[in-house]
Amino acid sequence: MRRTAQQSIFLGLSLFLASCGQQSTPPGVEQSTDIDTKETTRLFQVRGVVKEIPETGTRIRIQHEEIPEYMPAMTMPFNVESRAAVSHIKEGDTVSFTLHVTESRSWIDKLEPAKAGKNPGEMPSLSSFRQVRDVEPLAVGDPMPNYPFTDQYNKPLNLDDFRGRVLVMTFIYTRCPLPDFCPRMSMHFRSAYEAIRKDTNAPDNWHFLSITFDPAHDTPDVLRNYAKAYSYDPDKWSFVTSEIIEIDAITEQFGLMFNRSELSPTDWDHNLRTVIIDPHGTIHKIYIGNTWTPEVLVSDLKAAALSPSPASSERPPSSGPDDI
Repeated sequence: MRRTAQQSIFLGLSLFLASCGQQSTPPGVEQSTDIDTKETTRLFQVRGVVKEIPETGTRIRIQHEEIPEYMPAMTMPFNVESRAAVSHIKEGDTVSFTLHVTESRSWIDKLEPAKAGKNPGEMPSLSSFRQVRDVEPLAVGDPMPNYPFTDQYNKPLNLDDFRGRVLVMTFIYTRCPLPDFCPRMSMHFRSAYEAIRKDTNAPDNWHFLSITFDPAHDTPDVLRNYAKAYSYDPDKWSFVTSEIIEIDAITEQFGLMFNRSELSPTDWDHNLRTVIIDPHGTIHKIYIGNTWTPEVLVSDLKAAALSPSPASSERPPSSGPDDI
């Protein structure tokens, strides 16, 4: 019964992320419309503790309280307008801020020291980054190891099953709440998927693979419900899970880092990776972060389909200087 309730809650969240502009505004949540993009922006007032302010970039990691009508207490890296916007804040500060969420992005502003009240520092502390078995990092030009998975229909599969096809992989977890993290990866996959199917010059030997790094929660049933929000063809797009030791190993090999609260299974903080593997089983491209576009993915997929045998010494570089 509990699993059924969780699936229903998750499916509702997935549908919201896919079409939030059509949702009514919950009580107590502000809403505005961006005139330039015509996107509806939801505004949330939030309190939290600053955990990290990177020396470069425009993100800040905050351990925040529950945001009613949106997401539970967790630690997330939030986008800010500029470094100047956090110049008066230091790590360990208890702060209040406004979270803006549209269908395609999120950011925070009005970041100020919090007034007296409940101390978010009392929330569960974060553990260190997950430790996995000893594996070597993977790079462009390397052969892809043959990891085992279970798909959304509870059927086993291995990466070697996709030899002869271009395999595009991304990493998600279904409870990820911010639109510019896992939901963006899934929406980008959906856009690329539609573009390839309409492109008469595109190859037919390709497959998308969305891999969860939250196997304790993301069972095949949960993944199948999540997949419904993207109107996918299971012959071309699979949503998969595996044993935690396999998930830890493959994420470690691609530099996907995540940590979580010692007590809360929903308190994830992670970066992003998307990978293209050519028909020979060789890594063709690694996208770092969320700045790649569906158009670029389609172009790189076409190039991967024409990749020479692994004996070739020339390989395209990894994409994207940013990591989130």
